[in-house]
Amino acid sequence: MVLAETGLDPRRLEIEVTESALLSNPQVALAIFEDLRALGVRVALDDFGTGFSSLSYFRMFPFDKVKIDRSFVADLAGHASRAIIQWVIELSRNLGIVVVAEGVEASAQLDTLREMGCNQVRGFLIGRPQAATGFESERRRRPRAKRAA
Repeated sequence: MVLAETGLDPRRLEIEVTESALLSNPQVALAIFEDLRALGVRVALDDFGTGFSSLSYFRMFPFDKVKIDRSFVADLAGHASRAIIQWVIELSRNLGIVVVAEGVEASAQLDTLREMGCNQVRGFLIGRPQAATGFESERRRRPRAKRAA
């Protein structure tokens, strides 16, 4: 197994799945998820809110994290998108699931998501994709971000 070969702590590995991966064979997906979680690997549902989102995913699959699709964050000022994001955050909190809002590109979005209780964010406001060689120098150059209370 690759984890044994590399010596990587399984708790440091997170597998992301999309909803379409769950639709083809939910029973096989569930068995794989249970095996991964037994090893300590975390499982995240990516791009929640696109495709055929279903509440049954939260009941059926042992997710550690749910990632809200960037289209909702882009429309955060819209009443419906804001209500959906708040609902996903509250549902996930009650189920012990970490929430990541993707596509955060403006400080106002970050502030609103913090107020809503979102655990984590991703997007160009936080950092742009870059080669691994430039990552370490960029990390040292940037001041440490304050954590939300």
